[in-house]
Amino acid sequence: MDGMNVVGDLFGSGKMFLPQVVKSARVMKKAVAYLTPFIEAEKQAGEKSSKGKILLATVKGDVHDIGKNIVGVVLACNNYDIVDLGVMVPADKILKTAREINADVIGLSGLITPSLDEMVHVAKEMQREGFAIPLLIGGATTSKTHTAVKIEPHYSAGPVVHVLDASRSVAVVSALIGNDDGTRMTFIEETRNEYARVREARANRQSSKQFLTLDQARTNKLRLNWSDYSPPVPVKTGIMTFEDYSIEELAQYIDWTPFFSSWQLAGKFPAILQDEIVGKEAQKLYNDARSLLRRMIDEHWLSAQAVAGLFPANSVGDDDVEVYTDEDRKTVLVTLRHLRQQVQKAAGQPNLCLADFIAPAHTGRRDYIGAFAVSAGFGIEKWVAKFEKEHDDYHAIMVKALADRLAEAFAERLHERIRKEFWGYAATETLSTEALIEEAYQGIRPAPGYPACPEHTEKKTLWQLLDVDTHTHIRLTESFAMHPAASVSGWYFSHPEAKYFGLGQIGKDQVEDYARRKGMSVEEAKRWLMPVLNFEE
Repeated sequence: MDGMNVVGDLFGSGKMFLPQVVKSARVMKKAVAYLTPFIEAEKQAGEKSSKGKILLATVKGDVHDIGKNIVGVVLACNNYDIVDLGVMVPADKILKTAREINADVIGLSGLITPSLDEMVHVAKEMQREGFAIPLLIGGATTSKTHTAVKIEPHYSAGPVVHVLDASRSVAVVSALIGNDDGTRMTFIEETRNEYARVREARANRQSSKQFLTLDQARTNKLRLNWSDYSPPVPVKTGIMTFEDYSIEELAQYIDWTPFFSSWQLAGKFPAILQDEIVGKEAQKLYNDARSLLRRMIDEHWLSAQAVAGLFPANSVGDDDVEVYTDEDRKTVLVTLRHLRQQVQKAAGQPNLCLADFIAPAHTGRRDYIGAFAVSAGFGIEKWVAKFEKEHDDYHAIMVKALADRLAEAFAERLHERIRKEFWGYAATETLSTEALIEEAYQGIRPAPGYPACPEHTEKKTLWQLLDVDTHTHIRLTESFAMHPAASVSGWYFSHPEAKYFGLGQIGKDQVEDYARRKGMSVEEAKRWLMPVLNFEE
């Protein structure tokens, strides 16, 4: 429809913001649904009704699709036919469907790091099966560098392009499958040349970085003064469950800044509401979000569940933490396997590992560790399906985005209760919502899959420790994504000097050591650690 093209053009030129586009698409889609018989008649008459057919899918093992949904809406507004296969889609289904619908482009999305490896697999399968159509890569953990280094070399038959966000998707697709052959070939050639330069630059950076051996990194570990420190004893140890937690309460802990980012409105809340450029649209979006959130609370659209636990623990060896069944500390419940930074640091800077923040067993100090899994996504599917059936992408995306914010708010609120009530080491803490968002409290809650502990299979240990499947309905996919998507899990550390950090890249010696400690093959360890390896094989 011409109206869709107008919306797409305005968005592409910066004259419309993403929320306006998605709201406009709602109107357009309803019109299209009404006009479908006429559109079909045009097709039968031989009139071209779209610019091309694009197949979108969140790859196997991953359940996150807000970004993909937004890209689909934006492309549809620019008169492309979108076929969205949803989430957790295996490679064979993606390629089979692409052939069935005669897709012009395949777009892959994913959030968790194992999805990066799955995208490589899809690219290999496209090459093996003789595809030559463009392959688009997108998602929060993807990057131009990863696309250039890990994916493009496996699919030489067709162009591979990383798409940073929805605002770039139209220009990329238009260049790849537009009517101008000269533009298409120039874009493909320029992209391939750019990715070749990215690979060369990365190789040069890798060679210039100085990495320590694992033994050297361990020698340079953080050495806390355990002799003058007594770890706080929890008020309550063991497992605690939280069913149908108050959404009203959690709403008070929402960090709104990432919510606006998900709608491609840049700025920190609440200042974004007064921004000269995006402020007006941000205020409208915020009003809509608060209104929908009110309905979600009043009409009980969602339910929130959680399980948490505090356990006796000590670090052992160099990088592991033993969690014990009781205060006798003789029976090990689970052993947590952590990773250590290996990049060479400036003088006086340690190579960190999360195990450094737990008292070593040989010190005699009786330390503790916590774990949690929370979700605010139960019940969301019904409402997403309802809005999608009504061609209302705006509210379908909005309810997902709000559920994500509520899950993060649940993690924030539960951590506060752990510090003040259940562990009790900060019983008198009084922090504002802004201070909580700025993490102005003692302790950390790192999550498996994030910078300090990027290896996702440790969630399996967390699930075992808390018996998450019994105490909640949160489940892990084969790639260790959490379902529902609006879920968060992680560890609790109480030491005053515990801080967040990025692992960075690690060497082959640590991969081999980690594989031995985890009881997995080196090849399997490399697969799970692929995004952080500092070597190629």
